[in-house]
Amino acid sequence: MTGKIPGDDLFATASARHPSIRTGIGGWVFAPWRNNFYPAGLVQKRELEYASRQLATIEINGTYYGAQKPATYAKWRNETPEGFVFSLKAPRIIVEMRKLAGTRKLVEGFVSGGLAEFGDRLGPLLWQLGPHRPFDADDIAAFLDLLPQQLDGQPLRHVLEVRHDSFRSDAYIELMRGRGRASVFTDSPDYPSFADVTGDFVYARLMRSRSDISTGYAPADLDAWAARTRLWAEGGIPEDLPTVQETTATKTARDVFVYFISSAKERNPAAAMALSTRL
Repeated sequence: MTGKIPGDDLFATASARHPSIRTGIGGWVFAPWRNNFYPAGLVQKRELEYASRQLATIEINGTYYGAQKPATYAKWRNETPEGFVFSLKAPRIIVEMRKLAGTRKLVEGFVSGGLAEFGDRLGPLLWQLGPHRPFDADDIAAFLDLLPQQLDGQPLRHVLEVRHDSFRSDAYIELMRGRGRASVFTDSPDYPSFADVTGDFVYARLMRSRSDISTGYAPADLDAWAARTRLWAEGGIPEDLPTVQETTATKTARDVFVYFISSAKERNPAAAMALSTRL
């Protein structure tokens, strides 16, 4: 496939209308997406180029297994259009350390190891904690305090995903809110799921797509997620999602990132695009 990638004009229009809401997927290399999400004949080296023009954001999972070279980050940036944003999953060598408080050098190495190459394409950094790590207030507080606030003058956004039920606590919510850090809303039957807003943006990872539905989610479910996403963006709080604490809406506009992750992965691009259409 040569020439202009379909979606260039559509993306520019959509991003101008809704700059604070982005829907996307995890990664862009997945064989079942060929001749499904990707057009027939599209060569693999142009998959990111194509995907970034149908979606407003992609969560990079590869960085979880190891940081990439600066030249790779620059290449990814150059293949995407203006207004597109990557989120990056932080390396597991950091988040799997027994004491997060002792990871300063590893964190600094990851952040200063080429992320500046993304420029304005750099979105949130996702720190995913494993299901066997219980809540340790002192350790989490120390970890949050060592995450850098900016990179080359550009503010950095950090978001924690927690997978141990002990994080479903007032202490965790108050710790995150006190430091203005976002906590992932993980819509999953396997991990703690709570939608307390603790930062100045919302990051949701939706994990219930179905293979038997062409758009991954039923139309009514997509309508519901569109309503929740709009409410988040307006500063509201969806009343039909579980929370640890009762909180009131701030009515302060927030950026919102919604990713369709795992489950029926072959349907996730369609789900992200269907939600984007509703928004």
